Amino acid sequence: MNNHFHSALCKIKAEGIYRVFTELKGYSSSSVRAYSVKHGKDITLWCSNDYLSMSKNQFVIDALAKAAYQFGVGSGGTRNISGTSNAIINVEKEISDLHNKDSALVFTSGYIANQATLSTISKIIPDCVIFSDQNNHASIIYGIKESKLEKVVFNHNDMDDLESKLKKYPPERPKIIVFEAVYSMSGTTAEVGKICILAKKHNALTYVDEVHSVGIYGKEGAGMCAKLGYQDEVDIIQGTFAKAYGVIGGYIASKYEIVDSIRSYSPGFIFTTSLPPAIAEAILSSIKYLRRSNVERDKLKNVVSVLKDRLSNKGINFLQNKTHIISVMINDATLCQEIYTDLLQNHNMYVQGINFPTVPKGQERLRITANPFHTEEMIDHFADSLYKVLVKYNLLNSINQKISFG
Repeated sequence: MNNHFHSALCKIKAEGIYRVFTELKGYSSSSVRAYSVKHGKDITLWCSNDYLSMSKNQFVIDALAKAAYQFGVGSGGTRNISGTSNAIINVEKEISDLHNKDSALVFTSGYIANQATLSTISKIIPDCVIFSDQNNHASIIYGIKESKLEKVVFNHNDMDDLESKLKKYPPERPKIIVFEAVYSMSGTTAEVGKICILAKKHNALTYVDEVHSVGIYGKEGAGMCAKLGYQDEVDIIQGTFAKAYGVIGGYIASKYEIVDSIRSYSPGFIFTTSLPPAIAEAILSSIKYLRRSNVERDKLKNVVSVLKDRLSNKGINFLQNKTHIISVMINDATLCQEIYTDLLQNHNMYVQGINFPTVPKGQERLRITANPFHTEEMIDHFADSLYKVLVKYNLLNSINQKISFG
């Protein structure tokens, strides 16, 4: 029997997609520096989703520490038994207010929020058709798969393709369009306004994943839909507390009846131990902080702009977008791993290579994420290091030719 597991591991190692974790020790004083245990040295982080460094924000840390001493480190059970703390209720109120929705529901992660919500739709709307963007996240894909509802995939951000597929179904057939506000592997922004227009025209609900934009974009950090002026037009907003907010957990926000139905029918919510009160207090502190402070958002915007300029000046192309995500296409799993390893070992730079199944085979990339606390010296060092490694592997011209991938 063990031969099956051995063969499975040999297969992904041969394909160059076997994943090796980089063991790090972080520093309380820095969100961009860490200690690599394997290499025994300090490194600079260039691939963290702690986009605004809120995991190191003193207000957030103090809120967690105070609540941990007051309430302990566990929640005591599921929300239905003994795990509904006042802190979680307050987070849900804050999120519903942030997104201008009737209600919100907190989950243990953004992945679970997507998976649990989308898989539950079939229990509430059994004849629903789900229209899903081609580049949607795995949590969305598996949530839809578990729903066993009819799924229609439309080409990424292709509104003509979406409408042609919507037209194939009668107006009375229940439909939901699922998309991401900002796509994590390319940084592209959804055609939110056009999707909302098509949804109204074809009698469909809209469901948006805002995990890579909440906290960063829009008034008070409400997300990309808010920035574009369509937040009130979207029916269900899903988000996370684990990226820009720097903590852990996920949520949905919508009309009361929609949220309460998911709360009442979803096994992924009902049977999961809730977030501890201390974590909820940290989340609440982070949300409130970013609703009143633009400092971190402005710093991130500036660092991203400078970094993109430096890379362009070095002749390093990346997928063009108007967001904070920078993807340099390598298009080969083995090379992607070698470049990441070279940067880490020889240049003290950590930017994890992204391969299948996160991205399709042949579209492997370096996904670079800046931070408000990256200095210009760090930016210059990173751009110089990446340039040297790409030249070393004879990839600079190749990248320029294949930049259309992704």
